[in-house]
Amino acid sequence: MKRFIFILSCTFLLGNVLSAQKAPYKVVFDVTSKDTVIHQMVIRWIKEIMNMVPTAEIEVVYYAKSLDMITKDKSVVADDVIKYAGQKNISFKVCEVAMKNNGVDKSQLLAGVKTVPDGIYEIISRQHDGWGYIKAAR
Repeated sequence: MKRFIFILSCTFLLGNVLSAQKAPYKVVFDVTSKDTVIHQMVIRWIKEIMNMVPTAEIEVVYYAKSLDMITKDKSVVADDVIKYAGQKNISFKVCEVAMKNNGVDKSQLLAGVKTVPDGIYEIISRQHDGWGYIKAAR
């Protein structure tokens, strides 16, 4: 009888483990640097994630001195940003306060880049919603 209960318990636990759903892939990248190596690194991460999990949700948030990555005629990754911004599960968002502080107008942003009132609050909101957080730095 003990053996039967043990086998039944193991079967129940194994069934629960096998039927457990994988956590959704949602990540927000925090970019504050003017360093183009970091800008290229973020794009490489996006490419790698999309190759592994095409349904992943990715958001890149820019503030401080990182605005060159998403500004026309300054970005070394402009083509990639525009390409990925066109996908429904990837977004690029820039802090309006940082835009004002760095003298960047909405018309200077690459196609598909959106603005948010406060970049830090945007990141906090994503974390509150269960998104993973990655600080892009070296």
